[in-house]
Amino acid sequence: MTLGTVLVTGGAGFIGCAIADKIADKADRWVAFDVLHPQVHEGSKRPAQLPESVELVVGDVTNPSDWDSVLASTKPDIVIHLAAETGTAQSLDEASRHSRVNVVGTTELTDALGRAGIVPSHVLLSSSRAVYGEGSWQRPDGTVFQPGQRSHAQLERGEWDFPDARSLPSSAQSTPPAPTSVYGATKLAQENILKAWSGSRGVPVTILRLQNVYGPGQSLINSYTGIVSLFSQWARQGKAIPLYEDGRIGRDFVYVDDVADAFGAAIAAGPDESRPTLDVGTGVANTIEDMAVALANYYGAPSPVVNGKYRDGDVRSASCDISLTLETLDWAPRWSLERGVGALQEWIAGQEIGSDSARA
Repeated sequence: MTLGTVLVTGGAGFIGCAIADKIADKADRWVAFDVLHPQVHEGSKRPAQLPESVELVVGDVTNPSDWDSVLASTKPDIVIHLAAETGTAQSLDEASRHSRVNVVGTTELTDALGRAGIVPSHVLLSSSRAVYGEGSWQRPDGTVFQPGQRSHAQLERGEWDFPDARSLPSSAQSTPPAPTSVYGATKLAQENILKAWSGSRGVPVTILRLQNVYGPGQSLINSYTGIVSLFSQWARQGKAIPLYEDGRIGRDFVYVDDVADAFGAAIAAGPDESRPTLDVGTGVANTIEDMAVALANYYGAPSPVVNGKYRDGDVRSASCDISLTLETLDWAPRWSLERGVGALQEWIAGQEIGSDSARA
């Protein structure tokens, strides 16, 4: 059984390429709709990792005429909505840009489907752990609370953690969304827009909240995303990796193939209007320092240096509980951090990286 016609917004991005590599051959048509933004795609060229069988349509999700053009020749049975501006720090200073792409781009998607009279059988959204913000924390007496955003004054004083508390893994079923970045707020808006639209149109929507995705194909010229690839390049060039705060920022690093498999499993499971929002990660939290030390050792680079800098709106710790995802989908993460980081280094070694590729 084939998947029919699949339309993937942001389909030339590294997650889109990974999904296509896994399952595009199961579709009658696989169409990637992507603007090929130069911040991500050097020279705005078709990425080499995008399978040749994929039809690439260059267009902007915020442009109604681009939508009308692609839907005039494509009637998708399945829509995978990946297109988004993703820089957490960048979103604070370029909020309008993030809102246009992430929020307006999503409403243009639904409007365009309506104009074309197309009702897909399944829509899948790539959401983000950023919707949780700081998530839930727990005090020694077992009390669970939501601390909210760390203030600028708190960060300026070097108070990285919340006193006498520890961060808990986030869960879509129990952790209230409370984004602390413009990016996170726009991703939550995407979720709400698609849920409201799907309820009226009877289109099942699957929402996958992704943790920190890394792996081969990640942009090596975009300094705002992909901390693992950025750290890898610094270490490879013999530079000391700078660590913000005290280096103990927590993240769940999930390999891109595991993310692609999660989308594949959600598609294989079929449309389900009752499917809950699902978290996709490894279920394991690591620190930024752990990652940096491993990369420095891999390349024999100088030890990472804690510089005490910070980013407003950044969260102290982000990880997730994947138990419901394991129960709901025929899926489980298969890539350990060590294996995934090694595979990324092998891929980077095969790329032509200019001396100024890794920007601070």
